[in-house]
Amino acid sequence: MVDYIIVGGGSAGCTLAGRLSEDPAVSVLLLEAGGSDRHPFFAMPAGFAKMTKGIASWGYSTVPQRHLGDRVLWYTQAKVIGGGSSINAQIYTRGNAEDYDGWAYDHHCAGWSFAEVLAYFKRAEDNQRLIDPWHAAGGPLGVSIPINPLPISEAYLRAGQQYGIPYNPDFNGASQPGVGHYQVTVRDAKRSSAASAYLKPNRNRANLTVRTGVAVTRIVVEHGRAVGVEIVEGGHPTVIRCDREVLLTAGAINSPRLLLLSGVGPADHLTSVGVPVVHDLAGVGGNLQDHLDLYVIAECTGDHTYDNVAKPHRTLFAGIQYLLTGKGPVASTLFETGGFWFADKTATAPDIQFHLGLGSGIEAGVARLRNAGVTLNSAYLRPRSRGSVRLASADPGAHPLIDPNYWADPHDRAMSLEGLRMAREIFRQPALAPFIMAERLPGADITSEADLAAYAFRSCKTDHHPVGTCKMGIDADAVVTPDLKLRGIDGLRVCDASIMPRLPSCNTNAPTIMIGEKAADLVRDRPPLPAVNLPPRVPS
Repeated sequence: MVDYIIVGGGSAGCTLAGRLSEDPAVSVLLLEAGGSDRHPFFAMPAGFAKMTKGIASWGYSTVPQRHLGDRVLWYTQAKVIGGGSSINAQIYTRGNAEDYDGWAYDHHCAGWSFAEVLAYFKRAEDNQRLIDPWHAAGGPLGVSIPINPLPISEAYLRAGQQYGIPYNPDFNGASQPGVGHYQVTVRDAKRSSAASAYLKPNRNRANLTVRTGVAVTRIVVEHGRAVGVEIVEGGHPTVIRCDREVLLTAGAINSPRLLLLSGVGPADHLTSVGVPVVHDLAGVGGNLQDHLDLYVIAECTGDHTYDNVAKPHRTLFAGIQYLLTGKGPVASTLFETGGFWFADKTATAPDIQFHLGLGSGIEAGVARLRNAGVTLNSAYLRPRSRGSVRLASADPGAHPLIDPNYWADPHDRAMSLEGLRMAREIFRQPALAPFIMAERLPGADITSEADLAAYAFRSCKTDHHPVGTCKMGIDADAVVTPDLKLRGIDGLRVCDASIMPRLPSCNTNAPTIMIGEKAADLVRDRPPLPAVNLPPRVPS
């Protein structure tokens, strides 16, 4: 018997396991359905290019998206220890203060304002360069800036300024808007995942057990309390029990999926798929939000990006260079430069994010050019559309029905297309003229609203940022309370990106690790870290 069972070894689960096991008086069992992260691709920053193509993922897809011409999108969700932090592009962004103040005040989640959560961002962080009111050193998670950015990356920064977007050296500091190099979760030229940061240094703790390759099929609830989980071993169901709490950290898709399989969720849906109702909780699996990516791809005038590194002899050289020096193409996260700006001119904080891809066809489903290319992704950061996660059947092996419901709100479509237009204009600035031969996608002939929308239907992709499906709050659709306890069942908390009531305006790995950090104090019933006393924030 253990004190805590953590279900899901992703960004939040690893963080939570590392922090809870600091107390030698408690025992912690972490269960992860995926395998280990020992393959070298996981440690190499450029290994990200392999990950969206199916390595270490569940193999999920969306249901047909009715507002995108019934397009079915590949939906990468990590299935490996470290979760998304082991396969993502390692971009470290926190979003805007308005995101978290919205959680605290608009959604009535006390304790989650920006000044309060910033303390947990800082506790996690080992920033290789910055120590100031917004940053700290000494935490488990390595945060650095890209090494040796390519000349085309620097030209992009000048092009953004020529377009009218100022340079910003720190998107996580006093001001978010601007173009610049991202901070990345890389330390000593290796990926700093939640697994390498929070588990690897602590695997010798006698009170911490980590099991990979173990899929949980349901949470066991007795007399209104979660008392353990069911797994399948040797073809037979086995129940593992705990003394204190079950902590669900399986992510925004698999956390609601597991609750539904356990009979916790909307009663009508559970009945329709043959799952006995244990607790009727309407909000489980609702409120799904995600960033949708549109992109421009241009052909380069020469070998300015990493596309041609894929040639066998250059791959070999790049590997040797990385092993000997820790530099070169393999040390690049491939999306290490970008920025934040405004599609809605009335917005008080940036609502578009750019990612400069140092090649073409880097991610699954994205076109690859014959010659060297460069990509600029744009994503609308504040979608109004809401989707859902539902069960296809009562079979734990069946993939869930994932419906992000992209562009259900026309505002999302308008803002997304405006972000695409902005990306195209940045590529047309004089600073990039020596590097860019011509835009190939969408293509110079695509100019009308209808044609741009049709291009988006064909090419759009997830930004891999699903949240919100077990949202915290106090309203009727809230799944957990602000202290992350599941409403109506004792001994059960959800502690991952699914609890976000609203999608933050950034990549979601850093916020998810922050949730794991704060959850550890909530579970241990420790006083929260003091809110950070910040200097006045630079207006957006």
